[in-house]
Amino acid sequence: MGHAGRLLVEQLARLGVSCVFQVPGESFLAVLDGFVDHPEIRLVTGRQEGGVTMMAEAWGKLARSPGVAFVTRGPGAANACAGLHVARQDDTPLVLFVGDVPRGVREREAFQEVDWRRSLAGLVKALLVVDDPARLPEAAPRAFHLATAGRRGPVVVVLPEDVLAAEATVPPLEPAPAPVAVPAEEAVAAVAQELARARRPLLLLGGGDWGEAERLAAERLAHRWQLPLATAFRCQDHVDNHHPAYAGFLGIAPPPHLADYVRAVDLLLVVGTRIDEKTAGDYRLVAAPVPRQRLIHVHPDPHELGRVFRPARALVAHPLPFLERLSGFSAPADPPWAEVTRRLHEAYRRWSTPAAEAVAGVDLGLVMAELARRLSPEAIVTNGAGNFSIWGHRYLRFRRAHTQLGPRSGSMGYALPAAIAAKIRHPGREVVALSGDGDIQMTLQEFATAVQEQAAVVVLVADNGQYGTIRMHQERSFPGRPAGSRLCNPDFAALARAMGGVGLGVERTQDFAEAFEQARRAGQPALIHLRVDPALLAPGRRLTAAER
Repeated sequence: MGHAGRLLVEQLARLGVSCVFQVPGESFLAVLDGFVDHPEIRLVTGRQEGGVTMMAEAWGKLARSPGVAFVTRGPGAANACAGLHVARQDDTPLVLFVGDVPRGVREREAFQEVDWRRSLAGLVKALLVVDDPARLPEAAPRAFHLATAGRRGPVVVVLPEDVLAAEATVPPLEPAPAPVAVPAEEAVAAVAQELARARRPLLLLGGGDWGEAERLAAERLAHRWQLPLATAFRCQDHVDNHHPAYAGFLGIAPPPHLADYVRAVDLLLVVGTRIDEKTAGDYRLVAAPVPRQRLIHVHPDPHELGRVFRPARALVAHPLPFLERLSGFSAPADPPWAEVTRRLHEAYRRWSTPAAEAVAGVDLGLVMAELARRLSPEAIVTNGAGNFSIWGHRYLRFRRAHTQLGPRSGSMGYALPAAIAAKIRHPGREVVALSGDGDIQMTLQEFATAVQEQAAVVVLVADNGQYGTIRMHQERSFPGRPAGSRLCNPDFAALARAMGGVGLGVERTQDFAEAFEQARRAGQPALIHLRVDPALLAPGRRLTAAER
């Protein structure tokens, strides 16, 4: 086997890893040497550790198995924290390997030394330090297990440089089967009985472990019971948005009709999601710790049930077996909520259809409608954080699982790295990244990674010359007194061309369609710079003359 770096890479291969994201560091040179013997594992070299960790996080969402990244100690791990935070709050399986100082110089504040347990404890599910080369085959499968068990999330494995360089004396291990939490039949029967007695129920779907099987099971349940269903924050792809039971999403700027209905709900059946703050409407729609609605909470991790919200009934179960078993119970012949379900979906369709706004430059609502007409149901759309994302959430309708990648953590800079990972995993599918001018500049250097990897993503950059979300909050809290939220921006299209990709500029709404077709035909990474009216902060929300 040679040195332990080769052993670790062999162990990753046994675990089924096919892609690794990294920024190289001298602390894990032995691991990089190990990848030479495993060309079947694609090694993606990024520009900054936050970017590659976000790529690994997006891979984990799409693969439903841990995304893998390698970074070096000290500054490298500090940069990677942005991606760890996304994985933690988005319930995404991720394993981050961090090269460390040699064991013999610990606790001397050696070059780039960090106290890992003090610095990363709040960002990860678990942190493992491997001090014995013979324990490497044990550590990697354990990290994968911890990342996927219960509530999914990030795990950090710390690898001292001298451990990786040491001789490998043990063989790799074969992967163990993953357990699945299956609900008891009598527990599901009790849920069915409560649901049948309800007058105003709502099925709320979300969470990090979701795919096509779960989507179809949820749609079958909603159809059979004529149940209104909604999705959690940035989980719109958990169900076909054209389904006649779909009422919309909760989160930032949800449909008003859905928010009103949630306030009136008498039974809230939550499946898969832990109910984060934004889904809960800042704990006003769904109050903590005791909701006004009768709450039935289904989640695969018992530690999440009752941690924030006190449910009337709690089931430890993975979404798929629960939804399948509940679908097997007979629904009421004429449920009292059936007409409400129809009206909620009609209201969603009206709300998600844009009308032209009187704006200077590009109308983002009409751009999203044009994008929706041109993308196939299998296309993947990523977004970062900022007010620009509200237009995508509202006016794009998702049809399939794993077609929406957005940070529920609200992390800026996510769209571009996530799009790169998505295109590498699904090269035959179209991938579009939605960014703002502030958002894209957090990770813009990764456009060069897209060029290097021949990941032909299309990036839309909405440029309004400001941190729009912050400006909106400033006008709410300190009207007419903005400070520190304006931006002097570069020519983003020229930057894309300088990095070896395609760069296009759009200043009028009617020019977008032609620019988008040119970008998607290019066969290489492309960026479309959209000039957006700075007075328009959100759909229907304009700065007044006094505020400007």
